[in-house]
Amino acid sequence: MEGTTVFAPSLEGMKHVKSESGVILTKPFLQVCKHILPVLDKFGSAMSIVKSDIGGNITRLETKYASDPSKYEQLHAMVQVEVTSKSAKSSSSCTNGLLWLTRAMDFLVALFHNLVQHPDWQMPQVCSDAYRNTLKKRHGWLASSSFSVAMKLAPDRKKFMDIISGLGDINADIEKFCATFSPLLAENHKFLASVGMDDLKAS
Repeated sequence: MEGTTVFAPSLEGMKHVKSESGVILTKPFLQVCKHILPVLDKFGSAMSIVKSDIGGNITRLETKYASDPSKYEQLHAMVQVEVTSKSAKSSSSCTNGLLWLTRAMDFLVALFHNLVQHPDWQMPQVCSDAYRNTLKKRHGWLASSSFSVAMKLAPDRKKFMDIISGLGDINADIEKFCATFSPLLAENHKFLASVGMDDLKAS
């Protein structure tokens, strides 16, 4: 039965992320990211750092979008404006917000992918492997340490899967989510790299 797992809203939302000309639109992209937050709630305190980080970056981008919806209808327009005005590297810039939002989503895609690909892994392994392959190289010592501590609080795998499954085929929905969302994230990275903004690090 389709549409009853926690991924249903994001899968529906992803149909609207691209414009007819194939450009990523700001509002629908941020909506898809928002729809993932309830999935993180099911992790309990293990994901509270990630959740507040994602939520903060979504809010930053939404605020900018709301200031001029037609100017910022396309997601990458915010970055172009900041690159031109030389404010893109500021820690409070939308460029920084989009970069870290994209990286956090990379981490989640890797984590969900591990859940499907490695049914024998326990949750801490699922999380730490995803972290090692995505965010770890961008984090400083402090962020890495807090993350390692948080991962130890990850919930029991079976309980977690039962909670997020609802009545649908959770593995199919996760696979579909990863397959559809990954190219959008790759597009963000490619664009950010083209303006020299894909390698900013955290403290």
